[in-house]
Amino acid sequence: MAKFRRRTCIILSLFSLFIFSVMLGLKMLRPNKGTFGAPFGLDLLPEVRRQIPRLEKIFDSEMSDTINSETNIKHLKNVEFTVKPPKASEPLLEELQPLNYYLHVFYYTWYGNPQFDGKYIHWNHSMLKHWDPRINNNYPQGTHKPPDDIGSSFYPELGTYSSRDPSIIETHMKQIYSASIGVLALSWYPPDSHDENGVPTDDLVPTILDKAHKYNLKVAFHIEPYINRDVQNMYRNVKYIIDKYGNHPAFYRYKTKTGSSLPMFYVYDSYITGPEHWASLLTTSGSRSIRNSPYDALFIALLVEDKHKYDILQSGFNGIYTYFATNGFTYGSSYENWAKIKLFCDHFQLLFIPSVGPGYIDTSIRPWNTQNTRNRINGKYYETALNLALQAHPSVISITSFNEWHEGTQIERAVPKRTSKRVYLDYRPHKPGLYLELTRKWSEKYSKERATYALERQQPVS
Repeated sequence: MAKFRRRTCIILSLFSLFIFSVMLGLKMLRPNKGTFGAPFGLDLLPEVRRQIPRLEKIFDSEMSDTINSETNIKHLKNVEFTVKPPKASEPLLEELQPLNYYLHVFYYTWYGNPQFDGKYIHWNHSMLKHWDPRINNNYPQGTHKPPDDIGSSFYPELGTYSSRDPSIIETHMKQIYSASIGVLALSWYPPDSHDENGVPTDDLVPTILDKAHKYNLKVAFHIEPYINRDVQNMYRNVKYIIDKYGNHPAFYRYKTKTGSSLPMFYVYDSYITGPEHWASLLTTSGSRSIRNSPYDALFIALLVEDKHKYDILQSGFNGIYTYFATNGFTYGSSYENWAKIKLFCDHFQLLFIPSVGPGYIDTSIRPWNTQNTRNRINGKYYETALNLALQAHPSVISITSFNEWHEGTQIERAVPKRTSKRVYLDYRPHKPGLYLELTRKWSEKYSKERATYALERQQPVS
């Protein structure tokens, strides 16, 4: 009996020694950079295992331009934070579908704040006067006073940001990417020119192109109605844009049916200039023709009234867009007319680019314009517009807008805010990223449907 007990003790001692040796060996096998690794065995859990390979990439993408170096301790804190499961409104970039380059969004760089610009720009927008003094006297006047009082009915999650802040541009590109939008149509004024409430912003274009390229986004140009715009300086400005930015990998080109890839220019308020003047620039027989030159491009005209269709045709434009996010405000922005506009475009081989928006409210700067407000209805207004746009089988769909906060058409993230004098609208009961999520959903749907009807067009006629 004593021999049996001794044998049992020896076996247990040897077994304990074996277990100790195994654990010591495993500990020694742990990599030197174990500080950033998961605790032993944690990577066996499915949710954590999916996160670990992404840590380094996510961490790099979150770095701000304003930070040059950090200590290992700060790195560790960032990584530990990133390991947390992502919010539904902030999907990991690696999990998203490919970008849809037939989905464009209008983007504005006219915002400023004291930190980057020495003063507030556009956030302090004035309240515009009604043309009838009798009506105007019934509404508030003056300018807004940021940061708590801004020229918008919504309040941005990023606060009263500056369009010059590289970290803001980075965040915007990331949001656009997360929505599966492939192209941003950049509001553009010539150098030394600007809108009446802003400052020149052409010097921001190189940064925007670089940041867009980081996320595989492309940049088209939305040419605004700058002072004294005519066909002569339009030619010079198109030449300037293509010469200066045309070789950048983020510069957008649209592949035509003939196989050529041409820059695309949206021309806001194109109807201001008569068709006979546009024809001198945009038709092959025009006296100042840009056609078949190194600066040839696709020029997209704004359709406001029904009669403008034939002016656009006579002018030599390559397509039509509707811009306004207010259903019923203009002929072009009325959903019921999109099928007819598409037939017209098909007949004359024009691109049709309907513009959809999440809603419209500009009463923070036009307090008398309540009749054109369009309630977002928790995203239903936006989805209705997107659905009807898809039914028209458009060449491209444009979104008004990413960040036109004054008119309340933004899909950028917004947050609840209340002050002693104002209560801002928000996206509740949904999260701040609601409209980015909806855009992503419809972008994927449009991408699939466009591939289907584009293939149908290529089928031989029997």
